[in-house]
Amino acid sequence: MAGGRFLSFEGIDGSGKSTQARLLAEALRGLGRPVTLTREPGGSPGAEEIRRLVLEGDPDRWSAETELLLFTAARRDHLERTIRPALARGEVVITDRFADSSRMYQGISRGDLASLVEALHALMIGVEPDLTVLIDIDPEVGLSRALARKGAEQRFEDMGQGLQRRMRDGFLALAASHPGRFRVIDGARDPQAVAAEVLATVRAHLGV
Repeated sequence: MAGGRFLSFEGIDGSGKSTQARLLAEALRGLGRPVTLTREPGGSPGAEEIRRLVLEGDPDRWSAETELLLFTAARRDHLERTIRPALARGEVVITDRFADSSRMYQGISRGDLASLVEALHALMIGVEPDLTVLIDIDPEVGLSRALARKGAEQRFEDMGQGLQRRMRDGFLALAASHPGRFRVIDGARDPQAVAAEVLATVRAHLGV
């Protein structure tokens, strides 16, 4: 995986991380850096098929254990077909969610599966981003934003504010336990102000 840099964005639903990932990709391209912008679940043809299975439909469609297996399969395909090839080309890979989301959604928020999440990650993925940007926002604000989109992919949003609150607490705890990898940025501001801080943070990391 030498040559490129691997960046991830994390946050609860409605945090604005997808917008910030896109704005960062545009800014880095403007600075002359080759960038692959991708997302999870998804980012490769096979993983996009799994995305529809896990993000659409009734909230009780899958158990947390089944979800974890589906997300791990999608992540493995994403890693093989998109992330590793781009890093080998020397690109900056920016992914909207990665393994930390499984640590939250399936690991602690919907059951006590943290040890299983880590075991599957070690066995099938074995990669962490070089830098993770956590866009932090109040769960009530984030859920309101997410529900206002009224899209088909709202299975997790439909699980309610309690899930979002547990995930926010979990993300902040994870960031505190991995300070070398995480940068926490306040997402409750104008998107351009957030983007400016994100770009400054990433430029410092990349040395550009």
